[in-house]
Amino acid sequence: MFKKSGKEIFAAAFLMATSAIGPGFLTQTTVFTEKLLYNFGFIIVISILIDVVAQVTIWRTLTFSNLKAQQLGNILFPGLGNILAVCVAFGGLVFNIGNFAGAGMGINAMFDIPNEWGIIITAVIVCYLFYAKNSLQNLDYVIRILGILMLVLISIMLFKAKIDLTKLIGFSILPEVFDIKSTITLIGGTVGGYITFAGAQRLMDAGMVGEKHSSEVVKSASIGIVFTGVLRYFLFIGTLSIVLTGISIDANNPTASVFMATFGKAGKALFGLMIWAASITSVIGATYTSIAFLKDFHTVFEEKKKIFALIFVLISVLAVLVFGKPVNLLLFAGYINGFVLPIGLAIVLLSIRNKKIFNGFKFPFLLQLVAWMILLVLSGFAIYSLF
Repeated sequence: MFKKSGKEIFAAAFLMATSAIGPGFLTQTTVFTEKLLYNFGFIIVISILIDVVAQVTIWRTLTFSNLKAQQLGNILFPGLGNILAVCVAFGGLVFNIGNFAGAGMGINAMFDIPNEWGIIITAVIVCYLFYAKNSLQNLDYVIRILGILMLVLISIMLFKAKIDLTKLIGFSILPEVFDIKSTITLIGGTVGGYITFAGAQRLMDAGMVGEKHSSEVVKSASIGIVFTGVLRYFLFIGTLSIVLTGISIDANNPTASVFMATFGKAGKALFGLMIWAASITSVIGATYTSIAFLKDFHTVFEEKKKIFALIFVLISVLAVLVFGKPVNLLLFAGYINGFVLPIGLAIVLLSIRNKKIFNGFKFPFLLQLVAWMILLVLSGFAIYSLF
């Protein structure tokens, strides 16, 4: 039993983390590091703290009730959950468009194959993984291996970096500049939209529901956020080291510039491997979670979930082949998903008051209070960033 629960804990954590660590994650980190330099460390630290509270709150609530966020929303106010489901699925689609764009860039960098063919090759692999026998186990295995691969590549960047550690620590605690739009984009790209629900859905599918699994749920949620945060901070340090040398960053492919400056001749291929791994794991997470949110609209989504996963993938592929512009799209995806998180968190926090569903739910009042404060701050950031 322990082995099974441990396996599910890490499966959910990696699904959430690799969903967040997509091409948008790489692009956002590079762009904001170039813009804010040492100050960006503070935004990463703040986002990790906010993300842990938000994700633990949402995962604990959903797994205790064994209800999806849209189901809780519809109980709270008829139709509210449906709106959330549409927003999550749409956000997942937007992210998937960016993810496939990143996958095409990655295969092009590794093998000098046109981006379009790289996108199609990745789509075929994803469809196979969803359609293969024991698909869930296969998805878990692929996500775990590629997640470790990304950690290794970014760790190498960290060891090659040369920066002022005193300044790094100081600015990560007390920055000279704070940028609200960068913060909401970062949070949205880490736990916004479908991402924060991905791991919770994975745990629910594994039957890890109810108060008896609360400690395991908290552990899984925390592992996912910490893994994501550590990778982002490592990538930030590696990118900052390159930016401080004065090397020009290509606006059309900022992360590639950093990898090539770090690894020399091998940089292009390693960048390709990194962004492809990040892209395909994010495609898996976005597709898996978005389809899960659509299931409640009609039983056909559950009965034909593999077909709808294929349709979801094909729409994403067609959109990126027609519209392109991956860098702007990746930044936009994280930004709009930053608006979904406050809605989902509000539904969860208000639903906790329903004693018919949450009788016996043990969630510290202080943590609820912090979650409400985070909700207000995120809502304010989201509204402010519109102007």
